[in-house]
Amino acid sequence: MTDSGPKSWWKRLSGGLQRTATSLGTSISDLVTKRKLDAAAIEDLENELIRADLGVDTAMKIASVLGEGRFEKSVTPDEVKAVLAAEIEKPLAGVAKPLEISAKPFVILVIGVNGSGKTTTIGKLATKFRAQGKSVLLAAGDTFRAAAIDQLKIWAERSGATIMAREPGSDAASLAFDAVTAAKNGGTEVVLIDTAGRLQNRSELMDELHKIVRVIKKVDPAAPHAVLLVLDATVGQNALSQVEVFGKTAGVTGLVMTKLDGTARGGILVAIAAKFGLPVHFIGVGEGIDDLSDFSARDFARAIVGLET
Repeated sequence: MTDSGPKSWWKRLSGGLQRTATSLGTSISDLVTKRKLDAAAIEDLENELIRADLGVDTAMKIASVLGEGRFEKSVTPDEVKAVLAAEIEKPLAGVAKPLEISAKPFVILVIGVNGSGKTTTIGKLATKFRAQGKSVLLAAGDTFRAAAIDQLKIWAERSGATIMAREPGSDAASLAFDAVTAAKNGGTEVVLIDTAGRLQNRSELMDELHKIVRVIKKVDPAAPHAVLLVLDATVGQNALSQVEVFGKTAGVTGLVMTKLDGTARGGILVAIAAKFGLPVHFIGVGEGIDDLSDFSARDFARAIVGLET
């Protein structure tokens, strides 16, 4: 993977968040070009922010900042957007944290519901780590789906990572145990473990997740060193309940938000940050390898309201 540089990433980020930015930007322009930003306009703007899934608390805070008197006059859409970006950045600044590889092997358990982009995210992360010169082992722990195993094999080949896979239907916990053992014995630096996509209301699948964590700890009591929950931005409010349930059952340590390019409600990441305070390590704005990148609070906040960096 080539280093595409900050300008190229900004272009992809702002392009990926365009649906959200267009939706918010149109609402802001409609509000402030037709009238002063009075109490009624502030309330309308608050409703638009809630519709963009920014969360009621965040929307109210932003509305209250805008309503502090200094905007009781004609303002430009960009002035309002600048205030929005500054307020959106606040809850995000505390959660924008890179994933630190702090052990060897560094074991990353990747979880989430079906269709969230888990397996693709693992492939992209493997490619990133390989580009940094790290040795990577992929464990195809989504043993329910033959397609997921095949997909991970392709990513392994593409990225130069090693892969451990079994027949579909094999015991995922046993595979995870063997993968971490092999990594420990072989000096591998990063282990990425895929898991079956599970709905947060399926208790037997959650039990399997507990089992995977339990057996990994038999090899290394400190592992998994990271439990990444992959969230699909297009599910909107449902992502909040996923964070809540997976957080309780699997000890989520950080988040990856994918498919931000497929929704006008990218604000859900702001609502999640404000409510849970979990680190956001990566965001995805497209299918390409370079479309998954470290999360930057300022860049995201400006892109989501349609401002230049």
